[in-house]
Amino acid sequence: MNSPSALNEFASYLLSGFLWGGAWIAVQITALAMAMGLALGLVLALMRGSRFAPLRGGAWFYIWLMRGTPQLLQLVFIFDALPALGIKLGSFATAVIGFGLNQAAFSAENIRGGIASVNRNQAVAAGSLGMGPFLTLRRIVLPQALRTILPGIGNDVISMLKLTSIASIVFVQELTFRAQQVVGQNFRFFTVFAAAALLYLLMTSVISLVQGWLERRLDLDRPRPAPEASPWRRLLGWTPARPARAVRPAAASPVPAAPVPPAGAEAPCWLGRLISPRSDVAGANAGGAPLIVCRNVQKQYDGREVLAGIDLTVNAGEVVVLLGPSGSGKSTFLRMVNHMEAMDHGEITVGGKHVGYDKSPMGVIKPRHDLAAARARARISMVFQHFNLFSHLTALENVMEAPVRVHGVPEPEARETALRLLAEVGLERHADHLPHRLSGGQQQRVAIARALAISPRVMLFDEPTSALDPELVGEVLSVMRKLARAGMTMIVVTHEIRFAREVADRVVFMDGGRVIEQGPPEQVIDAPSHERTRRFLGVVDGAPAVPAPVARMQVVS
Repeated sequence: MNSPSALNEFASYLLSGFLWGGAWIAVQITALAMAMGLALGLVLALMRGSRFAPLRGGAWFYIWLMRGTPQLLQLVFIFDALPALGIKLGSFATAVIGFGLNQAAFSAENIRGGIASVNRNQAVAAGSLGMGPFLTLRRIVLPQALRTILPGIGNDVISMLKLTSIASIVFVQELTFRAQQVVGQNFRFFTVFAAAALLYLLMTSVISLVQGWLERRLDLDRPRPAPEASPWRRLLGWTPARPARAVRPAAASPVPAAPVPPAGAEAPCWLGRLISPRSDVAGANAGGAPLIVCRNVQKQYDGREVLAGIDLTVNAGEVVVLLGPSGSGKSTFLRMVNHMEAMDHGEITVGGKHVGYDKSPMGVIKPRHDLAAARARARISMVFQHFNLFSHLTALENVMEAPVRVHGVPEPEARETALRLLAEVGLERHADHLPHRLSGGQQQRVAIARALAISPRVMLFDEPTSALDPELVGEVLSVMRKLARAGMTMIVVTHEIRFAREVADRVVFMDGGRVIEQGPPEQVIDAPSHERTRRFLGVVDGAPAVPAPVARMQVVS
């Protein structure tokens, strides 16, 4: 290789169209087989996570078999054994299918690990917005899991490209096979195989560069371009924030569009129109009927009774605060209102209808299969203790997600409303920030705006301030006070006694899965009749013995 003739010979092989043709065949096999392997691997990964034992077992057996047998023997079996069964495949098709089936087993475990790395609360939050399992997987889980999956995929692509050399066993004329043909004619082992090795190195280097570029694009800490200038975000299916355009009439959207209020206008006015009583709510509450009716709601976990027959009603526009010690069943009950948890026994109706249940003529309550659609129709929003914002989406995109993907609102219209909602919670300047760039109080206010974006009939708050530093609690409670003044129907699980006294129409104290007592704040908080309530209030910080009365503010339309 030190002589000019050897270098010239090496260069001639390196530039040989014959070897480059083999390299192109190797690339084609790799691309097609990886696409097949990733698609089948995703199916296998979902089967591994299924609650249906035969699906889990079938996926496990396939992965065990394909990972435990040599790739070479798999290719030989497909090429030689399948014709005996009447299935005849060409050399190229055999290589693609053989590599694809083998890769599926490895991709399945890679994808399963990536999905498992995504916080389960992300899927819970998506479900509360009416997003179905596959929409949640495509829009929320997989984009976040991709950051974990990508390095493994990059390794698999490089490994498969190099392993295409064994396809020569079934007479595929890929790069290594063609190099062997050249050597068989001139016996220039070193120069020919050195040229082939360099071609492999060039191809794998390109793959490594693409992998590095993708990892940088998926890095949440990278400087982010303007959303409309990022085609990769659209390729991944992430909603871009686009410049505002003329919107359709308000009736086409679940959130009514409204003109920007003049300076100095009352902040709750637009919210008052946003959550004004809907026709279906008004009809359901004709004659003073409650909006939410819970009868004998019961729930057990592993034989332990969590709820022991809850009876509760909530009127439209009422703010009900649930108080009680940890483990008393407050959060479990809250999740049952929008069917985030299934009941063991009892009945819950919202606006006179069951959420995700059907009632037979015999009075038997059975869960529906289209649970996500039922949640979307019910329009019950939930704000969680730990915010559960979608970490790969900006504040604006978080608020837009459900209106666009679940309710079919055009993106320009959803963006206009989302910006208004962020302005209502004081975060219009943070619209393009990712959640991890926001403080806890700011994240919770984005979560409230996201919950409001679907024009909910009811809002559920599950200890919305318990994960916040004390100085951040006030900014979240101020938004909730604004909602209460505007007439939003709310059920709030909290330990904020002062907030309950100031805002609640009714306080419900729970313990041991039962309602111990309920009534106006001045009755339950200031003069509780039950010893258990008095004992609880006595140890909760910020519960003065004789509170000053606070007048509720009313919104005049």
